Amino acid sequence: MDLVVIVALVAALFAVIGLSEPIADRLRLPATVILAMMGIAIATGATLLLHTTLTNAFDPLAQAILALPIRSNLFLYVFLPTLIFQVALSIDFRRMLDDWVPILVLSVFAVLVATLVVGYALYMVAGLSLMACFLIGAIVSTTDPSAVVSIFRGTPAPQRLARIVEGESLLNDAAAIALFGLFFAYVAFGIPTPQPADLVFHFPWLVFGGGFIGWAATRLALTGLSRLGDHPLGQVSVSVALPYLVYVLAESLLNVSGVIAVVAAGLTLNYLAPGKLSPPSLKKLRDTWDLLGYWASGMIFVLAALLIPRLLANVRPFDLVLIAVTVVAALMARALILFAVFPLLTRMRASPKVEVPYRLAIMWGGLRGAVTLALALAVTESFRIPPDVKRQVGIIATGFTLFTLMVQGTTLRLIISRLGLDRLSPLDTALSAQVVAVALQSVRETATSAARDLGLTRETVRDEAKRFAERVDRAVKAADEGTEIADRDRITLGLVALAGRERDLILEGFRERTIPARLANRMLVDADRMIEGTRTGGRLGYLNTARRRMRATGWMRPAEFLHNRLRLSGPLSNLTADRFEQLVTQVLILKELHGFIDTRIRRIHGKRVAELLHDLLERRLEETQKALDGLRLQFPGYAERLERRLIRQMVLAQEEREYAALVADGLIGPELRQVLIGGIAERHAKLAERPPLDLAVQKSELVRQFPLFTDMDEAKRKGLARHLRTVYAAPGTVLMRRGEMPRQVWFIASGAVEVARANQVIRLGRGEMFGHLALLQRSARRGQVTAITHCTLLTLDEPRFLALVQRNVALRDAVLENAAKRGVTVDPAVMKAL
Repeated sequence: MDLVVIVALVAALFAVIGLSEPIADRLRLPATVILAMMGIAIATGATLLLHTTLTNAFDPLAQAILALPIRSNLFLYVFLPTLIFQVALSIDFRRMLDDWVPILVLSVFAVLVATLVVGYALYMVAGLSLMACFLIGAIVSTTDPSAVVSIFRGTPAPQRLARIVEGESLLNDAAAIALFGLFFAYVAFGIPTPQPADLVFHFPWLVFGGGFIGWAATRLALTGLSRLGDHPLGQVSVSVALPYLVYVLAESLLNVSGVIAVVAAGLTLNYLAPGKLSPPSLKKLRDTWDLLGYWASGMIFVLAALLIPRLLANVRPFDLVLIAVTVVAALMARALILFAVFPLLTRMRASPKVEVPYRLAIMWGGLRGAVTLALALAVTESFRIPPDVKRQVGIIATGFTLFTLMVQGTTLRLIISRLGLDRLSPLDTALSAQVVAVALQSVRETATSAARDLGLTRETVRDEAKRFAERVDRAVKAADEGTEIADRDRITLGLVALAGRERDLILEGFRERTIPARLANRMLVDADRMIEGTRTGGRLGYLNTARRRMRATGWMRPAEFLHNRLRLSGPLSNLTADRFEQLVTQVLILKELHGFIDTRIRRIHGKRVAELLHDLLERRLEETQKALDGLRLQFPGYAERLERRLIRQMVLAQEEREYAALVADGLIGPELRQVLIGGIAERHAKLAERPPLDLAVQKSELVRQFPLFTDMDEAKRKGLARHLRTVYAAPGTVLMRRGEMPRQVWFIASGAVEVARANQVIRLGRGEMFGHLALLQRSARRGQVTAITHCTLLTLDEPRFLALVQRNVALRDAVLENAAKRGVTVDPAVMKAL
């Protein structure tokens, strides 16, 4: 086919894709259904024009359309990697990790169930081999939930539910295509009943092998991307090459699942890129991939729809029965997952509770589309597949896809409306009336002042003000006559708004580069959890989520173990610096939220609710400040370095805004602004590197601040610091057990410990020591010492402690005085050494 004709047809298809969304909005149908209808209409129209006897004028055009080189490899190697990689890159992966149990169960397990149910149903009536029926089951088990997810996002459906459905679809396609490759090989090579061991070992190899390839290739690519920081277009180009190289490497060279490899590559880049790429580069990369994904999705649907008339050319009456069997079996498999597995996961607290109307909508919204048709086309093109299997696969998969698009797709919005999922709750309805009333009153005040400043005639202003006042009165009346909102609900709504504002402030800080991308992502995830926790649990849910945010990460204890036992300080240093950075930023954000309560929430929910929200916010601020103060004691000086860095970043952001305003006002030209911005960019790059937290330096600082060592000269203190070992302990950590022989003395640099004896409990705090009395007695410990807060402790072994006591008069006097106060008799040999 002539290249010019191909270019013209591709351009026309892009125009069709562009028109699909406005047509879908007008007809209130999913865009995928409109694309499929357009593709079918184009193919059917071309066929009719080619065979009509009325005119031959359109024969070249019809022949060009029907002769388009549409092959399965075009879908599998060109469009599919782009589509899957874009979805993996854009999904909220950190929030998806919160729901990994239901997502994995509903994707992998749902695909297996659908494959088995459809396969056995067809095996009983189709006259095909069991492996061929399983092959059809794997083909039709792929789902396209974009329609139901888009509708959920426009309804009061829980965000977590939409996220689970979206995450399920991503892994669903990957698992289905991996199963397809497995059964395709069995059918192609005539293996009627493979050994169970082959299935057990081969499928995990496809999945885990592909996942490893995608992860490793992306880690390698990120190394190159981070070095192209000044060339964002180069970064985008490398990212475009990544999914294709990964797919080809996995499929052609290593015989693992290319789709799984692309999913792993996209999720790895999604998770790690914010810490490697600058915010502008990351935004450009995501915007580019959104466009590529949009094109790939549209093109794959239109081109696949062009094949439908060809695939249904030899349909027979009995084929309609097989299509009906497939439809019923697929819906039964979907219902089994939604009405049996989902409630089980809910009881196990692994999944949110999903009401029956939402489950029905998910079941009916499981549309099939281009991926199903592409896999069916791959079967029909293979010379290894028996002809009868080819025909049945093509017809059943195509007929089933048509049913989901033309029946389920066109009635999905009607079903959702009948289920009442598109209506606001009574609480939201009442709130909307009050919001409109408050907003119109604010607008009236602003509009009156603006009209007066513009010098408009008094009669015009008075007439328009009268008309607007009537509208305000109607809104106030509707709010007064609406459902009364209880204070409890108002508090919940206010807390949701407060958490939403916290999220907005985090995004503002990220855009102004005062909050690093890695930290911003983590804080956004926390804010989203707080919003969902408040929606489901009210005030208690808000407070519980806030307390969970204050806890140290689960990796902190292993990091402390590595530092305390193996002297590996890197992980602990990084995690502590992360926590420092988050707490410093959190304190500033929480202080800003008080103003939001006064200016926004008070006007809608009243003074009483606003005061309660101030109290709750103040409680969070106190807890955050307390945690930060605890870290300040453990690591003196580091918080101040972070605060200085944050102030400098805020100054740069303000300077950048000022230059932009001067350009907008025409006071400076864009060339001068570019030069000025270049200097700011260099300073931003320097400040982007977080100050390192050197635990060795911190130890010297702790020794200097310890009361017993303040009289030492600097040289002796440095020598002592080299021999002291820093130990970090979490609350509940047992530091010394009853009956142990003492081998070292402990100095408390920060925190508090509890010494429990038979009938006595003593608490020791900063500046005190323990373990020295048992060492002086040369006897086993009679009590147990446990950390009751996060502690930073300095330890010194017995020989160096005794030598230190000999040289330091103040320390010797303090030790002997403490022993006398406790009634401890010092061992004569130790006393002689002192």
